[in-house]
Amino acid sequence: MNVRINPRRLSGPVTPPPSKSLAHRLVIAAALAAGTSTLRNVERSQDIEATLRCVEKFGCTWEEPEPGTLRIHGIWTREREPEPLPFFDCGESGSTLRFLIPIALALTGGGRFTGHGRLMERPQEPYFQVFDKLGIVHRLEDGVLTVEGQLRPGEYRLPGNVSSQFFTGLLFALPLLESPSAVISTTELESAAYVTMTMGVLDQAFVPVKFSREKNAFLVSHALYQCFDAAVEADWSQAAFWYAAAALGNNLKLKGLNPYSAQGDAVITRYYRKLTQPGDVTINLANCPDLLPPMAVMACLRRGTTRFIGGARLRLKESDRLSTVHQMLKAIGGASAEETAGLTVYGVSHLPGGTVDGANDHRIVMAAAVAATRCEGSVLIRDAGAVKKSYPGFWREYERLGGDVRVL
Repeated sequence: MNVRINPRRLSGPVTPPPSKSLAHRLVIAAALAAGTSTLRNVERSQDIEATLRCVEKFGCTWEEPEPGTLRIHGIWTREREPEPLPFFDCGESGSTLRFLIPIALALTGGGRFTGHGRLMERPQEPYFQVFDKLGIVHRLEDGVLTVEGQLRPGEYRLPGNVSSQFFTGLLFALPLLESPSAVISTTELESAAYVTMTMGVLDQAFVPVKFSREKNAFLVSHALYQCFDAAVEADWSQAAFWYAAAALGNNLKLKGLNPYSAQGDAVITRYYRKLTQPGDVTINLANCPDLLPPMAVMACLRRGTTRFIGGARLRLKESDRLSTVHQMLKAIGGASAEETAGLTVYGVSHLPGGTVDGANDHRIVMAAAVAATRCEGSVLIRDAGAVKKSYPGFWREYERLGGDVRVL
């Protein structure tokens, strides 16, 4: 799907979609529970569909009694036993893949995992290093990762500078074992707010996890997941694109966001204030890598130079985002310099417009759409359907707010 956007300012109130990060975690906790849980305000994006599809492999079932509400019957109420080494199609969802690998080891002795796009290229080394010590077999052949063995209670040491998703996966899986365990970060834990979010979801399912500052460890005991009811709050990661639109002069009013959210990308409010002021700015992406595309758009027309650092992980997303953000800005007339682990954006006075390769990356597409509101000419975006991965209603909202979108 390609779209052509004719420049037009956006105006009106906008509520971001439900948090994808929180929904993943709530679905998994509900699937692992005894009894039936009810989740409200769930948007079935492609990534959430992947998690729902995969947790069924453990024997849980779910239904949608009304749009946006899921009723999930956990695995301890299952009517059938899961197959050995089940096959998990994780789509393009890194969260689905990394969260479920250790859970599969705990419940079914492993599994076979595949995905689409660049998913199976994304690093799993922190798990593999642990698995080698435990004698757990792992092999990647023809785009299918097979892991086979038993997760055992004990001490798990992981680097914290690759992805917090590895910590979340273990925190979900280890309570299923009979004895206590500890998960220790051997470096400073980046995106720590997302582990805090995981702990909050575990607490809702009556699975306590404690953090020891002295040991820099998450302490996990055996627990039986219990059913619960919960609502998914609005997504700060997606809100960032509307903040970017506001920074470019669009008259938007964001609604429905939790100012006390555990979502790490809620930091966009602080960076919005910085990026709407003139002058040179440096922003470290270590704890909020997904914010680069919208913040780069905020930076492209401001008076000053914006240096984004700490973004090495962005090369391993749906696209190499340090490269694709740079190419997106260049395509519409912006000025930036790609670096090994960052991006420098030089503010320009105007954006002529042009043709953007969406690179099958939802965040590149949404960033380009927001930038188009301030371009002098039209912007053609290729792979514009990629927004279905996380924000299926994006184009509908964009048009409701006054955007001029032509599907080609």
